[in-house]
Amino acid sequence: MNRIVLVRRSEGAVEAREPGADPATVTGLAAEEVADFVRERERSPVRWVWDDTTRWYPGLLADGVRVERCTDLRLAHAVLRRSPFVDQAQVTGEDTAGWDALAPVTGTDSALFPLDDPADRLDPVAELDRQQAAVAASPQRGRLGLLLAAESSGALAAAEMTHAGLPWRADVHDALLAELLGPRPAAGQRPAVLERLAAEIRTALRAPDLNPDSPGALLRALQAAGLPVTDTRSWTLEQLDHPVVPPLLEYKKLSRLMAANGWAWLDTWARSGRFRSWFVPGGVVTGRWASNGGGALSVPTQVRPAAVADEGWRFVVADVAQLEPRVLAGMSGDAAMAEAARSTDLYQGMVASGAVATRAEAKVGMLGAMYGGTRGESGRMMPRLTRRYPRAIGLVEEAARAGERGEVVHTLLGRGSPRPTGAWAERAVGLGEPPEDAGPRDEQDRHRRAWGRFTRNFVVQGTGAEWALCWLADLRNRLWRLAEAGRVEERPHLVFFLHDEVVVHTPAALAEDVAAAVRRAAAEAGRLLFGSFPVDFPLDVAVVRSWADAD
Repeated sequence: MNRIVLVRRSEGAVEAREPGADPATVTGLAAEEVADFVRERERSPVRWVWDDTTRWYPGLLADGVRVERCTDLRLAHAVLRRSPFVDQAQVTGEDTAGWDALAPVTGTDSALFPLDDPADRLDPVAELDRQQAAVAASPQRGRLGLLLAAESSGALAAAEMTHAGLPWRADVHDALLAELLGPRPAAGQRPAVLERLAAEIRTALRAPDLNPDSPGALLRALQAAGLPVTDTRSWTLEQLDHPVVPPLLEYKKLSRLMAANGWAWLDTWARSGRFRSWFVPGGVVTGRWASNGGGALSVPTQVRPAAVADEGWRFVVADVAQLEPRVLAGMSGDAAMAEAARSTDLYQGMVASGAVATRAEAKVGMLGAMYGGTRGESGRMMPRLTRRYPRAIGLVEEAARAGERGEVVHTLLGRGSPRPTGAWAERAVGLGEPPEDAGPRDEQDRHRRAWGRFTRNFVVQGTGAEWALCWLADLRNRLWRLAEAGRVEERPHLVFFLHDEVVVHTPAALAEDVAAAVRRAAAEAGRLLFGSFPVDFPLDVAVVRSWADAD
């Protein structure tokens, strides 16, 4: 397959370099010629190489051009620079610091291609050579290659989701807000329901001038009423027996909705019938995605009824049950846990195996094993889980111990954890005695154990992110092939992705085909990561008109 490297030059010109061609060719293009050039070359298999997908792909999508494959050098560089599978000398060059610092471009930036774009000072051809050499020299080149391909495909999917947008009915959203909060208030005023609750709070606390939006003032009013509290968190308030508790908890819930997804959110983010945020692949150190704008990764169930498919279209909503325990079974090769995972409910499968007595014990124990809650009830479950699932529990325990020693751990495909910092880490890796102001030894031990909890979860959460990326990448291409013509947004297409859940917008006539594609892509992701090891990833799939109907 040919690789074509796109390089920006001065005054909007672009060079298309084909280093693998014989002879190597360079095609000069004006900015307005790029879309037609890419469209024509997409007729045969090609992999586009560019500094950063967010700098190239949105413009192509706007011109109706869909790219099947790319290499995102920014994302690949970040993976390779941290991977313990890579000789760092192989990925180091004169502009390495520039690649380290390169950030994605989102629509919230002042200019999509600023005149002083730091990407223009980087050499994508040289960086590609370094990355290819680093992967070729790695003893885990197959795993790394899969990770880099999935990461780049995820960048394409993210750009397509922003381009297409999630269908959003502003009238439905407005009606939901009015039902919960009252009519839309004037600027600077509270909605009627919040004002009523605020009055009830003031009356219950005998504080007529209290502003319940001020945590400090609220805490003082609670303490003045004789309540033994040191904070105003909802969990703390739920423990109290006082007339202020019900209206205050309701106020906090509705004020969060108002702040996060109220009328200001609706005016800003739901335009022209679409909610468009910017998804950020690799935005979290584990490889999970982040988002920029509108809180796309935390859309509350209260407003999901406003996500309504277009007329004649449907949403196919799919999520995988208990992704991380299943990933742990696969990456550790624990046959007993894989047997439990054959159940749609892995936790119930653990009960059926005799490992624990109840589903609640199974869930508490597994979450403790993966997140480091090895005391209390979850700690009580650990000996039983270790006996029944020695390879799975052994893997996360060793990751925790490695983290406590200040070592780097890695996911199945080779994403490396950050190196710990601080005096305890220097002591752990033998860099000398900590300085005098490092704090007492028990404080250092707390830091050490906390980092061990992080690395324990990193290996599982990060490998779960890799499974999800492979799922997304394969599904993206399957969706494209379900229709014979049309732009991305005119065919079945992804509109939402969150860790273990996808939402596809599809013509109603293709909904069942999409559901089948979602399941096949999940099975393929398991095969790519775990080969023939028998671990299942069952999906809950729903075909709905409104996103809320899938809950």
